[in-house]
Amino acid sequence: MGALALAVSDAAGKPDPAGLDPEQLTAINAPRGPVCVLAGAGTGKTRTIVHRIAHLIHSGHVSAGQVLAVTFTARAAGEMRTRLRALDIHGAQARTFHAAALRQLRYFWPKVVGGQQWDLLEGKLRLVSQAAHRAGAGTDSEVLRDLASEIEWAKASLVTPDDYAAEVARLHRQPPAPAEQVASVYRWYESIKTRANQLDFDDLLLHTAAALEEHPLVADEFRERYRCFVVDEYQDVTPLQQRVLDAWLGERDDLTVVGDANQTIYSFAGASAKPLLNFARRFPHATIVRLERDYRSTPEVVSLANRVIGAARDRPAGSRLRLVGQRKPGPDPVFAEHEDESAEAAAVARKISELLDAGTPASEIAVLYRVNAQSETYEQALAELDIPYLVRGGERFFARTEVRQAMAALRTANVRKPDGELPKLVRELLVPLGLTDEPPAGGAARERWESLLALVELAEELAATVQGADLAQYVVELDMRARAQHPPTVEGVTLASLHAAKGLEWDAVFLVGLVEGTVPILHADGNDAAIEEERRLLYVGVTRAREFLSLSWAIVRSESNRRPRRRSRFLYGLIPENHPTSRLTRARQQRAGAPAPCRVCGGQLVGAVATKLGRCASCPADIDEELLGRLRDWRAKRARMLKVPAYVVFTDATLTAIAEQRPTDTAGLVAIAGIGASKLEKFGSEVLALLAGAAPSGDE
Repeated sequence: MGALALAVSDAAGKPDPAGLDPEQLTAINAPRGPVCVLAGAGTGKTRTIVHRIAHLIHSGHVSAGQVLAVTFTARAAGEMRTRLRALDIHGAQARTFHAAALRQLRYFWPKVVGGQQWDLLEGKLRLVSQAAHRAGAGTDSEVLRDLASEIEWAKASLVTPDDYAAEVARLHRQPPAPAEQVASVYRWYESIKTRANQLDFDDLLLHTAAALEEHPLVADEFRERYRCFVVDEYQDVTPLQQRVLDAWLGERDDLTVVGDANQTIYSFAGASAKPLLNFARRFPHATIVRLERDYRSTPEVVSLANRVIGAARDRPAGSRLRLVGQRKPGPDPVFAEHEDESAEAAAVARKISELLDAGTPASEIAVLYRVNAQSETYEQALAELDIPYLVRGGERFFARTEVRQAMAALRTANVRKPDGELPKLVRELLVPLGLTDEPPAGGAARERWESLLALVELAEELAATVQGADLAQYVVELDMRARAQHPPTVEGVTLASLHAAKGLEWDAVFLVGLVEGTVPILHADGNDAAIEEERRLLYVGVTRAREFLSLSWAIVRSESNRRPRRRSRFLYGLIPENHPTSRLTRARQQRAGAPAPCRVCGGQLVGAVATKLGRCASCPADIDEELLGRLRDWRAKRARMLKVPAYVVFTDATLTAIAEQRPTDTAGLVAIAGIGASKLEKFGSEVLALLAGAAPSGDE
């Protein structure tokens, strides 16, 4: 039977090949055993995963109850379960790593530990505060959050309190306090927690791995139950999660992993793409499939995304996926510069209003920023135009008062076993709680109405995917989603950080605040690996957009803080050279006077980068890559010595200009835009020595 035939639908409910491309089918129909799917953004990885699970089950390779699929968010796990149900797959487990470990630990606790099960900590700040006090560390809220995050990193990285100081020194990691003091806080935290018979979320993984590693009978029982494993977002696995996965597998290799190293954005929390990139080395007989057809975004968005990630340094071979857009052409990405952040937010809100008037649903629009503190300005700008919005990461959907009231009413009604079409029945039951035909004007009443409407839309979704769905099934679905924190879509513009946007997508996306010190974040400067992670974070943001994409920045923060800021270095090479980003840019160019002609074609130079390089973007570059690498290494060392961001020494564009023009004296150096008398005095002799092939005196 051929690969395509294996996926053909029949009366038994086997996967339908409609819409599956050849690479997806290769992954779906790969033989049982190790499979690695390198899946770029928007390439249909979730669809591929669930169809592979369905294929393995329907082909008799494994029963549904023997499948354990894990991913990193409750929402993604919930979506996977929903899609498996639509393929008539029941019994396969789809959970987060922590949810799967919690379930297993509860089951095996009597055999492994015995006695009453320990309580699970909802949050660790109270215990961290006690530990910090005993260790003599700071106890204000910001310090405690940093210490808690550092303990999470250590546990995820399998670093013990005794090994912490040596490990952060080896990694050149900057701890939130002196390393020995952090180690002391970590040690006290573990002691206090253990004496209270409590577990944190990392303990779920640690104890589950230990139970399987140290108790052969427990391992045998688990491995008899679960035979097939699927891991989504494998590029973000931590050493601790990999340890759990290895304990699950034992000596077996029935493992499918899916990931994209270009979307590794949690290295700060211990995640690493190495297991993904080294998969073929670990399993030499593995099937490797590359998914590069992007079905999410327009070719214009895809092209920009490829250019963002294409500029990354030292990309390993396994990460060099190049997306190929499959959709019809759309609008070009928009670049905009603004006077200050308030002006930027107001402009974004006005454009969102235009999109809403043109028919784009509010839930299909997102404003994405680097840090959560940036949301307030956009909340205010949207509120001024009466545009509903949701801050992702705010109050959980199923914790809202109106949602809890609605679920209670639905459970009560279910006792009576009412008849009727499910969506209509749910709508009627929610009318007494405030679900009117027309939405309220705004405020809390509008938020309540949107939540109730989302419950009706979820009923419509269930009725469309499950034949004969009734109120009892709907109540069960709500309970499952509440336990998994998998909320339905609520109508409103999404405000979210770039990290929180991972795994989501919208018709229109606004990437805001793209200035140096924010994207990339200030503390990443001087660390090449951290800078590349910031680049990947921008790539994740770009690839969230289906059709409309806006990238914007403000040259000052506010009227009261007029300190000038540079737009993000990641935008260089993305903005068309002849693109007037704003009236402000043009005015600055006029004040600076006419630029020198291109040293290659003699034409007029347009844009700051072209001026600095001394050539048009379209003219050929004569760059010495080896020299550029040495210049970057020297800059990183110099920045560390001076304790300043790397761009304060020289920007990337200035280094590129030096590597292209290779000046031989001080006159040649100062002829490069960006090198004035001050920088010539500080760094001139070192750069000229490096250009001459010698080790500059500033080297460490």
